[in-house]
Amino acid sequence: MIDIRRLTMEDGDTWKDIDDRFTVDSTLVLSVTDGEISYTVQEMPGYVKSYAETAAEEETDEEDSTDYIDNPEQVMYVAYAGNQFVGRILLKRNWNRYALIEDIAVDAKQRGGGIGRRLVEQAIQWAREGGMPGIMLETQNHNVRACRLYESCGFVIGGFDTRVYRGLNKNRTEVAIYWYLLFD
Repeated sequence: MIDIRRLTMEDGDTWKDIDDRFTVDSTLVLSVTDGEISYTVQEMPGYVKSYAETAAEEETDEEDSTDYIDNPEQVMYVAYAGNQFVGRILLKRNWNRYALIEDIAVDAKQRGGGIGRRLVEQAIQWAREGGMPGIMLETQNHNVRACRLYESCGFVIGGFDTRVYRGLNKNRTEVAIYWYLLFD
């Protein structure tokens, strides 16, 4: 059984202990027709990617969990299977009133069991209870599995950026995709 709850001080830094590696073996190829964004999936040579490893290489600051405890503007939910930490989602009220999913991660050994969907459902509940008009997030076209999850949860592509990751490395080929779930 999976338990999803708000992060507390008692959790310490367990939320950082996650194997976020995934295999990239396909990419979304985006197109725009009459203002509507669509995609096809194209296979590519496979490699393993880890956002935690990428963040360490780019020397980005790690999140401080205390920013998410008892804060009405942002929250972290953690998922446990028994006593084992298996996933997390970080949310905040964005400047445009949407809830922003800053990060979502499910341990590599736990994927495929619905934990990601349960975390997204928790995000939806938090955003609705906070009176927000919807949820937004950004991921890359190389993270096809995540893109398919968001689409299956009702998100639609609202835009994309072919240049944002080139500031980190001019040879990067990832495209940032902005997903939105608008409430009625």
